Amino acid sequence: MKFSRSTTTKALTSVLALGLAAACAPGGDDAESADGEKLTLSVVSLVPGSEAEAFAAFDERVAAFEAANPDIDVESEEYEWEAATFASQLAGGTLPDVFEIPLTDAKTLIANGQLANLQEEFSTLPYADQFNKELLEAGKDDAGEVYAIPAKSIYGVALHYNRALFQQAGLDPDSPPTSWDQVREYAKQIKTATGVPGYATIAASNAAGWQLAAATYARGGRLQEVDGDTVTATVDNDATHDHLEFLKALRWEDDSILADTTLSWETANQAFAAGQFAMYTSGSDIYNTLVENYATTGEDYGLTAIPLDGDDAGVLAGGTMAAVGAEVDEETQAAAVKWIDFFYLSNLLDEEQAIANAEVRAANNQTVGTPVLPIFSREQYETANEWVAQYINVPLEQMEGYTSVMFDQPVVGEPSVKGQDTYAALEVPIQSVLTDANADVEGLLETANQDVQTLLDEG
Repeated sequence: MKFSRSTTTKALTSVLALGLAAACAPGGDDAESADGEKLTLSVVSLVPGSEAEAFAAFDERVAAFEAANPDIDVESEEYEWEAATFASQLAGGTLPDVFEIPLTDAKTLIANGQLANLQEEFSTLPYADQFNKELLEAGKDDAGEVYAIPAKSIYGVALHYNRALFQQAGLDPDSPPTSWDQVREYAKQIKTATGVPGYATIAASNAAGWQLAAATYARGGRLQEVDGDTVTATVDNDATHDHLEFLKALRWEDDSILADTTLSWETANQAFAAGQFAMYTSGSDIYNTLVENYATTGEDYGLTAIPLDGDDAGVLAGGTMAAVGAEVDEETQAAAVKWIDFFYLSNLLDEEQAIANAEVRAANNQTVGTPVLPIFSREQYETANEWVAQYINVPLEQMEGYTSVMFDQPVVGEPSVKGQDTYAALEVPIQSVLTDANADVEGLLETANQDVQTLLDEG
């Protein structure tokens, strides 16, 4: 959902950051519109409800961009991608010029003619050929032209846990669970010892299916098979079945799961930050949200790898792409690519930009150094972290369960065709096992599989 909020960008609070950004940002003075007036570029900022410090850090970066590009005025709007509202916002033209989309959505939006072709401006970026090829492919059309650019963070799904609740239950927070059986054992022990649910799963909206997909991959299953132009739904696989039975057992045998069927991505994060449950799975970058939105300090936060079980087990990887609507004019498209370059990507590739960005974030008590997967190469990712080492403020020693294996775990992309529709179809099975002790998992998955296959056949 999006709410309007114009950022206050005329007053700088960090002269140093501005100077560094102005010195190295590309394109300085060629974005003036055809009539000689300043070009106004609307962009997404932060999730509604973010902390004041997060907005302060964002506003400083906007001010630095405007100083480096004096012919562009940036107007920002709070934004959170939601499946239920995004399509109508895009169709109605109410999104900012630059908006964010999940990796899973780009191909469909391109095919529908809803995104601007950014190939010409993208090709001028000095690092255009350095992207992870698979990530960049997600934003290309059949002719190989770029319509959406990998941005922000690319995550691998991981297990997040509350170290304080572990300690209260007599568990070692430095030895988090490494198997699904252990997750169940730990969840039950935490609930028995503390009265707080040991586990939770997102159960509402497409995010519910997203996390069931992550668990399916982690148990060796897949949700679809692609053979050329033929796509077959495999939602009713053994791995998905096993995880639903796992959730059902936590609910009805152990009473160790937070049985809240309204938990969305946002409310699950909020509940976890408030200590209302001990463990859940989500993207490895979720610590950023916990800090930006809920003022988490990190003292009790723990991050470890999602348990992998089975020969084909893998980690669901996903992330965010920056895109521009098809109706946006060419001058604004050019300004949009400058913003994407400056705000999302330059701090991964340019040392001065990286330091400027890290200084601003650290000064405003925002995260620097949260573990994510690289948009470019592992080498470049590690180099960029070295540039900003003095500013890293996330509790890396409490994240070693993930960081020690993040480059070694097999990575699997999200469903490539009708991904969001597939996720939506999995909401009913998840909610059913949390609300009905006699839920027929096999029947639920059979129905979901039929529904997904129908959508796939429709194209």
